[in-house]
Amino acid sequence: MKTKAAIAWENNKPWSIEEVDLDDPREDEVLVRLAASGLCHSDDHIITGDMPVPLPVIGGHEGSGVVEAVGDRVTSVKPGDHVVFSFLPACGRCRWCSTGRQNLCDFGALIMAGTRPDGSHRVHVGDQGIPTMSGIGTFSLHSVAHETSVVKIDEDIPLELAALVGCGVTTGWGSAVNTAKVRPGETVVVVGIGGIGMSAVQGARLAGAERIIAVDPVAFKREQAEAFGATHTAASMEEAIPLVNELTMGVMADAAILTAGVVKGDMIAPLMSLVSKGGRTVVTGVSPMMDTQVTMSLFELTIWQKEVRGSLYGASNPRADIPRLLDLYRRGQLRLDEMVTTRYSLEGINDGYAAMHAGTNIRGLMVYPV
Repeated sequence: MKTKAAIAWENNKPWSIEEVDLDDPREDEVLVRLAASGLCHSDDHIITGDMPVPLPVIGGHEGSGVVEAVGDRVTSVKPGDHVVFSFLPACGRCRWCSTGRQNLCDFGALIMAGTRPDGSHRVHVGDQGIPTMSGIGTFSLHSVAHETSVVKIDEDIPLELAALVGCGVTTGWGSAVNTAKVRPGETVVVVGIGGIGMSAVQGARLAGAERIIAVDPVAFKREQAEAFGATHTAASMEEAIPLVNELTMGVMADAAILTAGVVKGDMIAPLMSLVSKGGRTVVTGVSPMMDTQVTMSLFELTIWQKEVRGSLYGASNPRADIPRLLDLYRRGQLRLDEMVTTRYSLEGINDGYAAMHAGTNIRGLMVYPV
């Protein structure tokens, strides 16, 4: 079939909206008509070259939609089912899935290539095969993906909002709940208040944190953070350090979560200074792949027993956590409606990313024709 998609042809060039040819679903694959796709910073890393994804590529890895067709051997979904794309697949059988670490599924090793396991492409422009971001490419009106990349959801959940748990909300919430392991009564700092950071604020709130300090240079984001559960705000880590010191009577925070859009090595030292002895620091934001230099106090690391933890997809188990988060939304405990600042068409994608860079969106969402 023919459909429309946003393609990155070159680094530092705008997304190009084009008609593409999409294969029918093969064995173990599903065809999904997209309802919405979030404008996540990770896809912008493709444009800037910070994330070494081979170009060209159809972007998008945070989406939801309705199954239109399935290939042979597909058993978890059927046509008509509502689904959320999990940007990391979960096969359920590898070592990582079988030990409760679906975010590390071996099948996820294929997502950077954006092709089938045999190297063939699901999407074409003329005679040229086009890879898809994370093997799903949600910057498109339709997508064909492996069955392991979709999670069935209840039909009473608004499909537009459900897209958000395919990456940003799950990553941020899990960074607080699963990786930082926030406990009731703790003090938590979240640095970088975009879609992922705001979800980390929500995760810390739901985990029972007493104080949540949201750190971001953009005043609009600091103001919005208070509605999601932040008790205090600061414009920078340097400004937050004396604030946290005062709030905790010198003890400092129990956990600090770094969800900045682009993480640099010189951010780790102040992040560690925000936490107490035995404190946990979590790095969730993405760094340019070639950056290898980090500034931090090894004395603090050892003598004060501080921790630095990485967090991929919020250390989540998407097949369990995506329905779990949507149930929290259903019960009014997780705010998804308020996460969406602006809605765009597929053709408005470059406007959406301009707004992200300007700091005027918490999350931009592309909504597709039904």
